[in-house]
Amino acid sequence: MAESAHPQPHLPLPVELPLVDEPGGTDVDLKTQIVRFVLTGGLSAVVDFGLYVLMLAIGVQVNIAKSLSFIAGTTTAYLINRRWTFNAPPSRKRFVAVIALYAVTFAVQVGINWVLYHALPQEWWRVPLAFVIAQGTATVINFVVQRGVIFRIQ
Repeated sequence: MAESAHPQPHLPLPVELPLVDEPGGTDVDLKTQIVRFVLTGGLSAVVDFGLYVLMLAIGVQVNIAKSLSFIAGTTTAYLINRRWTFNAPPSRKRFVAVIALYAVTFAVQVGINWVLYHALPQEWWRVPLAFVIAQGTATVINFVVQRGVIFRIQ
């Protein structure tokens, strides 16, 4: 059967899905990457902390609340950092590496948060301080590994 003169249009795949293995965007200088990473991290931290506090307020157990808020915050961070901070196209290898990195930083962040949540006195500043220390540690790990390894994957 001959091809139709009017082929059926196909729907494009979502931009965010990692469907191709292409080189990472290493053409963005370090200073720009740091500024963008910090701005993206700030937005992602607002998402993370906002959901965390909301879930604690409605009675969700601390580790479940932190886990769910971490997932929301890191998903926000990855999607923005991949496109804006590191200027990198989607990549299956990079996506798998990001999942592995986020699994490690998840354990680090939730673990530090849990230890500090229970070690600090029950004062008004306990939740934000535990969050900031845990988030800061995970952020440094994320930037170093993303810039040095993940967004250089080809």
